[in-house]
Amino acid sequence: MTSAPYIFEDRSTAGIALARELQQQLLPPPVLVLGLPRGGVPVAYEVARLLDAPLDVMLVRKLGMPGQPELAIGAIASGNVVVGEPQLTPVIPELNDLVEAQRRELERRERAYRPGLPPLELQGRTAILVDDGLATGYTMLAAIHAARKAGAARIVVGAPVASPEAAKLVRGEADRVVILETPAAMFAVGDWYRHFEQLEDAEVCRLLELNRTNRTKSGAIAQPATKPRLSRRR
Repeated sequence: MTSAPYIFEDRSTAGIALARELQQQLLPPPVLVLGLPRGGVPVAYEVARLLDAPLDVMLVRKLGMPGQPELAIGAIASGNVVVGEPQLTPVIPELNDLVEAQRRELERRERAYRPGLPPLELQGRTAILVDDGLATGYTMLAAIHAARKAGAARIVVGAPVASPEAAKLVRGEADRVVILETPAAMFAVGDWYRHFEQLEDAEVCRLLELNRTNRTKSGAIAQPATKPRLSRRR
């Protein structure tokens, strides 16, 4: 941890630093980069750009403690994945309502971020799951379980910053973990960024489309995140 009040200028510069570290990992192809919306997507965009990989989203939602929504007690992810704090979740009567409310938000974001497209195709791929930071680690844990359930051959977790507890949690589940900073005292991810603005769905969609456009222009042979289909969220 540095003496400055922040480590990273913004999510883009953090993503570039993370991508450079991931470039040293010699990850087996095909590689797919998955950002955790919304804050993880600008970080993941830079990772995908420097690794020349396709970008998509892994839809997850935090489960907050009733009355203290900022206190995470678990998370859900696409594919009916639910993870949680084992000492707390069984004694919270509102848990089912919490899960259902967040599931509806996942479905809304699925429609917003992936309109008219089928579910992710992760079978046999190296999935790099990227977030802007891990406080409790629950959302990333849910993402790992969802990627594993979807058949990813290898799961790599990438984050610019994480608490020691979150880093330990995900290291027990992922095949590889790349975290740039693990400060001993971490209360909020945003404390480690100079600029940490709230992102909207439109920015997530813009970055996903920009990745597709840039790869098409460069002539990259895409490893598509989805199976082609005529028609058919976090």
